[in-house]
Amino acid sequence: MLSQLMVLFGFFSLVLVSIYWINRAVRLFDKLIGDGQSAFVFVEFTALALPNVIRLVLPMAAFAASVYVTNRLSSESELVVMQATGYSPWRLSRPVVFYGLIVALMMSVLTNLLVPSSLYQMQQREAEIAENATARLLTEGTFLHPTDGITFFIREITPKGELEDVFLSDRREEDRAQTYTATRAYLVNDDGQINLVMLDGMAQSFTRKGNRLFTTHFSDFSYDITALIRQTDAVARNVAHVGTFEMLANPDAIAAETGETVGAVIVEAHNRFNQALLCIAASLIGFAALLVGSFSRFGVWRQIIGALFLLVLVKLVEGVSAEAALNDPTLWPAVYAPSIFGIGVGMALLAWSGRNRRPLKPKVSEVPA
Repeated sequence: MLSQLMVLFGFFSLVLVSIYWINRAVRLFDKLIGDGQSAFVFVEFTALALPNVIRLVLPMAAFAASVYVTNRLSSESELVVMQATGYSPWRLSRPVVFYGLIVALMMSVLTNLLVPSSLYQMQQREAEIAENATARLLTEGTFLHPTDGITFFIREITPKGELEDVFLSDRREEDRAQTYTATRAYLVNDDGQINLVMLDGMAQSFTRKGNRLFTTHFSDFSYDITALIRQTDAVARNVAHVGTFEMLANPDAIAAETGETVGAVIVEAHNRFNQALLCIAASLIGFAALLVGSFSRFGVWRQIIGALFLLVLVKLVEGVSAEAALNDPTLWPAVYAPSIFGIGVGMALLAWSGRNRRPLKPKVSEVPA
């Protein structure tokens, strides 16, 4: 049973990760390729985003595998045979508990090690790309849109760094549109201010009021493009980028560094352990809910709906407990309330299913002498 759970868990994890990854990859591809990045950068960002995607789908995959395996064992009467040989619900749940512990261990590695480091590394790479004018603007033969209302085009870049046949359209003002064309141009960085110096070109300014077009020929012209390049602070960390034990050791310093409250730092640290426990709760609920009830020709769809409803209750408890811990950091044990509630519900269902299968004692009728 444990081997079946692990195989189905791998299958559902692969399916769910693929769905999440495709959804994010489309937006990521449009953003990076639209900014003139290479396919290697897209692959790098995809790899950095995968740990967080896997973290999101692990509890759902654990629950789905537990429900599927239990349903298949029930439909093929294997559970009935095991119960007939004297296996109690507690004994049957032993492989499910081991399975939940394995998934919880995977989740712990993700939440405490891989996800924080990958998110921080992604922030660093985004900052590097955002501050790299060459990556954003120096792309041959492509119309780029670095920001709303701006269109930029370069026909060719020479080995000396000269930009040939440059086109720049600025339509950020509603009542005026400006267009610049030049045979050559250079990018000049002057103390953090990036200027596009155009040579032998023409500037056209069109005003909507009166539909007038003004044309000016110039030998050299400087255009400030600093605002077209997103500036991102590569040093500042978010609370999701900090290591778990670092947050637990000095939450006040992390709160001051990230700009979050002390409650938010403590909740984030303990929630990483709670997410691992939620995997155990999801696995146990998926198994125990299907174990409740008698055999029906219509299947176990009612038990599956009940299990989903119980998961919703677990998420509701998670929201309430997290809010309480955010408001009062001394209530950090409340972060573990949803996992404790979920495991408790699973154990209650196991006890209920065991009670339902106990044979009734026959009533002895009194026979008058």
